[in-house]
Amino acid sequence: MKVKLLAIGKTDNKHLVQLITEYEKRLKHYIKFSLEIIPDIKNAKNLSETQQKNKEGELIISKLQPTDYLVLLDDKGTAYTSMEFSKYLQKKMNSGLKQLVIVIGGPYGFSDAIYQKSKGKISLSKMTFSHQMIRLFIIEQIYRGFTILRNEPYHHE
Repeated sequence: MKVKLLAIGKTDNKHLVQLITEYEKRLKHYIKFSLEIIPDIKNAKNLSETQQKNKEGELIISKLQPTDYLVLLDDKGTAYTSMEFSKYLQKKMNSGLKQLVIVIGGPYGFSDAIYQKSKGKISLSKMTFSHQMIRLFIIEQIYRGFTILRNEPYHHE
C-alpha cells in the first residue's frame, strides 16, 4: 500500500518544513509515502467560502486515481489513539488497498463533492491547528503507527 498526503497551500515555516522532511525520510523505511502540495487558489479573497472550497475540491479530485481510498482530516471525523490508528493502517494494508490518500483541506474545509467522494474522516484533535502544523502531526502519526506495527521502541504506552 502507498500513502499519499494531499495538502492545500505551501508550508512557509522553514522549521516545520525541516521536521516534515525528517519524518518523510523516516517513513520511507516502512512504506511508499508522498506529500503533494496543491497550490493556494489565486485571488481567493475575491471568492466566497463555497467557491473556494469548490475550486480546491476540483484540484483535489484531479490528483486522485479511481482506485484511491480517500480519507479527510476533519474535526468531525473519528478520533484515534496512536495504537488505534496503527490498527487502522494495518486494516487498510490487509484489505489490499493500493493507495490511501489523506487530505488536509483549505481554510474552510472541503466541498460537498469531496465529502461525497471520501471513504472516511479522521480527526487529530478537537482543537484547531494551523494547516501547516497538521501536516507534521499526521506524518508523525503515520510514522508512529508503523513503528507500533513493527514493535519498535518509538511509541511508549
